[in-house]
Amino acid sequence: MNFSRALLLVPFAALSLAGAPALAQQDQQRGDQDEARREAQAGTIMRSGEIEAKILPMMRDAEYLGFAYDSTARAYRLKFIRDGRVTYVDVDARTGRIIGRSR
Repeated sequence: MNFSRALLLVPFAALSLAGAPALAQQDQQRGDQDEARREAQAGTIMRSGEIEAKILPMMRDAEYLGFAYDSTARAYRLKFIRDGRVTYVDVDARTGRIIGRSR
């Protein structure tokens, strides 16, 4: 391959590497969601619907955007928005107790 042709490939290689962290994060999130499903079926953590039923009434003044599960912390993170400001509520997946909240 000649030098000028190699130079043309550099930007494409850089672009393909730029997406790698995002793909790794998606894989981790998918893995965490699968783990949450398995643990909930085994009865070791509460199901996401149970957590939502407990937390959403407390946040009725905000719009619920969804949740994520962190298998290492065994916690759900629920995401809300109100007046353009995002709030996260972290919930222990085993007990349903709120363990953190951003403001």
